[in-house]
Amino acid sequence: MPILVMKFGGTSVATLDRIRRAAKRVGREVAGGYDVIVIVSAMSGETNKLVGYVEETSPLFDAREYDAVVSSGENVTAGLMALTLQEMDVSARSWQGWQVPLKTNSAHASARIEEIPTDNILAKFGEGMKVAVVAGFQGIGDDGRITTLGRGGSDTTAVAFAASFKAERCDIFTDVDGVYTTDPRICGKARKLDKIAFEEMLELASLGAKVLQTRSVELAMRYNVKLRVLSSFEEHNDEAGTLVCAEEDNMESKAVAGVAYSKDEAKVTLISVADRPGVSAAIFGPLADAGVNVDMIVQNISEEGRTDMTFSCPTNQVKRAEKAVNDAKARGEINFHGLVADTEVCKVSIVGIGMRSHAGVAARMFQALRDENINIKVITTSEIKVSVLIDRKYMELAVQALHDAFELEKG
Repeated sequence: MPILVMKFGGTSVATLDRIRRAAKRVGREVAGGYDVIVIVSAMSGETNKLVGYVEETSPLFDAREYDAVVSSGENVTAGLMALTLQEMDVSARSWQGWQVPLKTNSAHASARIEEIPTDNILAKFGEGMKVAVVAGFQGIGDDGRITTLGRGGSDTTAVAFAASFKAERCDIFTDVDGVYTTDPRICGKARKLDKIAFEEMLELASLGAKVLQTRSVELAMRYNVKLRVLSSFEEHNDEAGTLVCAEEDNMESKAVAGVAYSKDEAKVTLISVADRPGVSAAIFGPLADAGVNVDMIVQNISEEGRTDMTFSCPTNQVKRAEKAVNDAKARGEINFHGLVADTEVCKVSIVGIGMRSHAGVAARMFQALRDENINIKVITTSEIKVSVLIDRKYMELAVQALHDAFELEKG
């Protein structure tokens, strides 16, 4: 039998009624001739509640016990989904990560998948089981302890199963009906895309779009998994949602596919840094060691042996960044005169594989922002994206202006 992977996010399984609705979708695929692997998240809000319990009990918690607690939410959903399918006379059973076993490294709370052996589940399919309901977000480390994959990890679980089992398709059911040209809550003209290339989706996910976890898109691109994003609240339709696919399978490639934003950004500037060989390593090495996620980096022209170095990072990592560079300064590794952090900025980006063959895209972006009198603080580019840092108060205006400038509402 061909295999289909279906993943249901937290809002899709938030109540028993929603679990029943999801189970009916699974039942339709079984009736259509598929063996189905269902990946489930914890019921909406459950993981946050469990994390809160851990943090209240032990602020400096043992990550191994954190994983033992927070992984339990998915176990509950998996059991309830299997029971619901059984009530529909569909042969189903639940699987926890260790029962598959989904093997990971032992980086608790942010584990990486190493292997998903297919023997156990395929043997059960061979015995007549039609649906394997697998708890997402979790696995087992090489130390024999339960691990979790980080927030949003159920998306990664689903794509990894689709790759390992060579599934015909991986359907991700969520509370949105696909991938949009931008956030429809900000721009009423946002249009749902029928298709989007892996690279574009990867950029949008990494730049702030919350539809898919970045690691899940990376996996889908690496193993060429056909990935579809659907709403669990709309009626069944084979043509619904957005297909995330290889570039050659997407004939829609406009210069710009979408506009992404991230409002929780900060701009940090080290003023008058002594410019010498290795200065960048001396700054960004300690930042990396401190777990600071640096994104945009700009270095001014050196003048009289000194330069300014600017970078962006998430606002909740600013204090960590300040401590890391000040400690490095105290150790004599860096020489700078001051540090300024601006936490009232946001990042707005345009993304599109069509940029490779269209000139003037960046200029058009800058013109649109200028027309709205929006000042650009930092610019970074890649082959298929342009990102700018601007004042956060202009974020919604910038997104709407760029959406209009590139006429993304047109199909």
